[in-house]
Formats: sequence, structure tokens, C-alpha cells
Amino acid sequence: MKIYVNQQVQFNGDGTKQHPFKLIQSAANIAQAGDTVLVYPGVYHENVNPKYAGTADQRITYQSVIPKKAVITGAERITNWQKINDQVWQVIIPNSFFTERNPYTTRIFGDWFNNDSLAHTGEVYLNDQALYEVDSLAKVENPEKNNASWHPEDTIYTWFTQQDKAEDATIIWANFQGKNPNLEQVEINVRKSCFYPQEEGISYLTLNGFTITKAATQWAPPTAYQEGMVGPHWSKGWIIENCDLSHSKCAGISLGKYFQANNDNKWSKWKYKDGTQTERDAICQASYEGWDKEHVGSHLISHNVIHDCGQTGIVGHLGAVFSTIADNEIYNINIRRNLSGAEIAGIKLHAAIDVIIRHNYIHDCTRGLWLDWQAQGTRITQNIFDCNSLPFSFKVTKQNASQYLDGLGEDIWIELSHGPTLLDNNIFLSDRSIRFATEGVACVHNLFAGVITAVGKGTNNNAQTLPSNRYSPYHQAHDTQVAGFMTILHGDDKFYNNVFVQAKTRPEMKELARISQSGPNDWDDNNLIAGTSEFDAFPTFEKWQKQFTEPNPDPDRYYKHLPVWIKENVYLNGAKSYQHEVEPLFLPEKVFVKLERNEHGLFLRTNLDKVLQRATCDPVSTQSIPMAFESEEKYENPDGSPITFNTDVFGNLRSGTEVMAGPFISSFDQTKSLFN
Repeated sequence: MKIYVNQQVQFNGDGTKQHPFKLIQSAANIAQAGDTVLVYPGVYHENVNPKYAGTADQRITYQSVIPKKAVITGAERITNWQKINDQVWQVIIPNSFFTERNPYTTRIFGDWFNNDSLAHTGEVYLNDQALYEVDSLAKVENPEKNNASWHPEDTIYTWFTQQDKAEDATIIWANFQGKNPNLEQVEINVRKSCFYPQEEGISYLTLNGFTITKAATQWAPPTAYQEGMVGPHWSKGWIIENCDLSHSKCAGISLGKYFQANNDNKWSKWKYKDGTQTERDAICQASYEGWDKEHVGSHLISHNVIHDCGQTGIVGHLGAVFSTIADNEIYNINIRRNLSGAEIAGIKLHAAIDVIIRHNYIHDCTRGLWLDWQAQGTRITQNIFDCNSLPFSFKVTKQNASQYLDGLGEDIWIELSHGPTLLDNNIFLSDRSIRFATEGVACVHNLFAGVITAVGKGTNNNAQTLPSNRYSPYHQAHDTQVAGFMTILHGDDKFYNNVFVQAKTRPEMKELARISQSGPNDWDDNNLIAGTSEFDAFPTFEKWQKQFTEPNPDPDRYYKHLPVWIKENVYLNGAKSYQHEVEPLFLPEKVFVKLERNEHGLFLRTNLDKVLQRATCDPVSTQSIPMAFESEEKYENPDGSPITFNTDVFGNLRSGTEVMAGPFISSFDQTKSLFN
């Protein structure tokens, strides 16, 4: 059955084409398996709560009739601002206006959130740009630029909120820098989500072609109920495609964790157990309460544009298993720096078991992709990462270094996972390519124009005087069942047929590294040298295995670094290799690599195509990569079939007994777009 929705009709109908509903929620109240909800252009001020699930064979589809023209928003326009002085305006809103929860009394709160931020879930928007919340009326009247933001000039647009208890009202003051808010498009957050079922298990829904924007979402750590502007809420088989999603206060799409009443931000509330321990508790509890392939995960998130969210574009703990995230553009995540803490990235996933992250363009975020705990069977392939870092041209000093170190970003952070985690045929162009606080990672046919950091670091808790190893789980192959727990020994990493380019280091990064290295740092080494030399302290397999066969073996042999396998990588512009690498290739030519975007697409501008003609290597496949040590799982497809790495970043096929290093076949067309 087809159900029709048109916000522009005068009267609410019965959902037929002749008499459509005015609200998407009216359709969501009746849509059953096999139905399609067709939504006409208009602005729908709703938090849609789908009531029924589809099936694998008969999905429920919500479709924008004209792509991106049906807009679901969690905000409302406010037009009764009163002028206080030349800069400051005030509005008084009855608290009855907020029918879900009041975003202007609801503080951002949760595990791993920096509570010094004192932010609310509410927001004020001027012409689709979020203003900056401040903690006093004086800072609205006399705003100061915040250089931690990527756009400091915007930070003087400020707002402050306070309750009028006598009138049961919310007061908001805002500085619009001379603009009249009653003549401009000024909105405030009202609803906590835009399309999100309130019940679990609303599976097999498709959301296609919508613009979705402005939600008062709460912080989404792995040890809490992870709400998002959009999300399946602990169900299976959603498809979210061809949508434009923006301006969630915290998370855009949540594929994440359900509500555990006995373990919801327990670390922040109860305080006696460390967050790492409550994280382990949450994982084990979920495994007893239905966390498996039959009930959760297997989502497809594709061809979306996700941008301007405060915490993450996509977040998920446990609920993203067996999913595919492909062909999305994700940008401007956390660049306002109005929220701080952990859990911040373009994509932030815990327990990304058998998740495929393919051909996404992730750029201009304080961190691109963060795989935290249990990245097992995870494959990151054919993605383009660029400008995922600190703001450009900031001035770092000893006084503000900690402010910037808190947000020191990279293209990928892989943390506390035992693997197998596979990175192949990607392009990494940010200052820092990978933070390597993990083990069991294979890198094949990538282009690294940034550095690798935190090798052998970043896997302890914060204890100052006692050992504080973090234990994380590993799983049965291609399953959610926990097979065991172990600390990270570091190593068990593999690098084959990659290209490393030493890029020019920004002075800001050099100064920040110098300041941070003046004292002990267990979380990051702030390395500035491109290549694999960061692994020099790690043994080869041949040296490592002798510990188990020689007379009087070392009693600590089970707790030392695991070996690494590094072979046939290419090093340019002074990038350095692992000291025991097999057949490294150092090329003398000076190379450049940059992206250029125009109306025709995204293009790689480089002279690498000519230089790499001499850089031939042996083909790599699942069979030629040693399995991940702790999980004893191969670097293979989710169905257990082998991978031959015969497709490059463009989708071209590799062939022959020798292949070119890096994410390209033997030649490539620089007029072909990497991402449209």
C-alpha cells in the first residue's frame, strides 16, 4: 500500500493520494510491512516515531518524492525576539512549548564528556548556522573570539539561557551581531530527535531522500543509551540512504546501544567503577539480552551527506554490527569545538564487528574515524580522508596546549582492539593518518601522506602510580559471542604494498609536539615522521617465535610486544621504513599529493602516477596475511571468503603477477573523480 503525506494541504486527510496526511507521524502510525510512505516537499516539524516493523522481504519505506525536498526538522522558528540593546535580543518561551524535554534545562551529560563545557542540548540557529552557547549574559553582551574553533570569527555570535521559575518559562538571550532576528531565519532546538522509534525492534525500515536537521540530542557514549537525530534504536536491517543530515547537537545517525537501566552513564553517576569496567559490564549484559545477528545490526548507511554535528556524524556501540557504511560524505563534525571529551569523530563506533566502511569521503572533522574496542572483522576500504585535524593556523602555547591536545585529531584512531582490522586502498591526507593504540591491524595498498602515531601507547587507564591495563573482549569469528578478554600487547600488525609520503609538517603541529613531549604522555607520542619506523621496537616473527623454542625461555614472553610483518612498502620525500622491513623501496623523486574539488567531482592532483611505475610488488590476499593473533581470525570477508585486494580506490581491477604499490592500478586517470 502507498501512503501519502503532504504538509502543504489545508486539512489532514486519510493518507490517500487524493487526501494525504499532513504529518509523517500519521503515516508512521499505520504503515505496515510492505508499505511505502511517499512524502511531498515541505518542512515537517516532527520527531517521527515509526510504530511498526517491516520484514526482510517486505520493508517499510519512507520516501521523499523529490530528493532532499521533504525536510524533517527538530527545530522551530522564533519570531518574537525583543531588542535589549544594539547587540542583544531576548525571547521568553513558555516551558509548555517543549513537549518532549526542555533542551534549555537539559545539560549535555555522560561518560567521557568534558563537563567543563556546561552545554545544553538546545541550540540557536541564525540562517542555518548554530550560534555559540556561553555561560553568562555578560559573554553575550561582550563576546570574545574562541580560537579553538575552526571559524573563530563565528564565535562572537553567542547565546545564553536561564529559567524564569516564577513564569515557568525559558529565557534566551542572543547576540546576532547587528542582524534583526525577526527578519532573519532564526530557529531553536525543540525536539530531541527527528526520525527515531521509541520502541526497540522496529526493524527493516528504509529512509530515502530526506533532509533531516536540527535535533537536541544527548551525548552518546558507549556506556549509555545512544540517541541520535536519526536511528534504528536497537533493531535490524535499516537502510538510510540519499539523505542530507545536519546540525544534531551531538550525534547525527545513531546505530547504537539500547537503554540498560542498571548501567546508563554509571561511571558518571555512581563513580565507584571506572568507565572501562562499566563498558565491559555493558558488553556482557548485552550478550545475555539479545545482542546477536538475528536481532541487531546489518544496517546499510549509504549515499548520505552528514555534516555540522557536535559530537559525531555516525555513532554506534554494539548496534552497528554486520553493517555497511558506504558512499557517504561526512564533514564539519565538532569543528565548532563547543563540545569536548572523548567519543568525537566523523564516525565513532565501538564493537564494529564485520562492519564494512567503504568509499566514504570524510573530511574537515577534528577526527575522521574512531574504531574503539572490538574492531574485529572490520574493513575500511576505498575511503578518502582529508583535513581531519586541529584548526589551521592556531597559535599554540604552553598555556593553551592542553586545550588543543584534547582535540588532536587524525584520519583514523583504532583503539583497544585485537583485530582483525583491515585498511586497504584508502587515501589518507591529514597531518596524522592513524593513531595506533591497538593491535591486529593489516594495512594493504594505502596512500599515507600523514604520520602514524601512538604505536605502543594509549591502551592503559589513567592511574598514576599503579598498573592500569585495559582489558577488551574479542569474539568468535563473525559473531557477537565473546571468546575472551585480553590487554593489548601491541604489534601483530601488517603493512604490505603501501605508499608513505613525508608531507611538510605545519609549524603548529611541530610546536604542539614539542610542548607535549616535554613531559610524560602515555596516550600519544606526537610522532612527526612518516613511514613505518615507529615499529622499530617490534620484533619480526622469526625473532619473536624463538622466545618459545629456546632453552630457558623468557618468563615474560607471553606479555611482550607481538611481531610485525612489513614488506614492500614505498617511501618518498624522506619517509622512513621499519628497520627490518623486507624489500622496502625508497624513491628519490619529490612528490606532491593534494585534493581538488569542483563542480565535476573530487580529484587527486599528484605526480605519483609517474613515480610509482617503478614500484611493483607481489599481490596480497587473505592467504598471504597471518591471522590476527588474539582472535585467531583471518583478514577475510564477513562470510568467511578470502579477499584478493584486486580492486583499487577507483574500483579498477588489478591483475598480473606484479602490482603497483598504493591504492591505484598501474596507471590512473587524474580526470576521473574519486567521489561525486
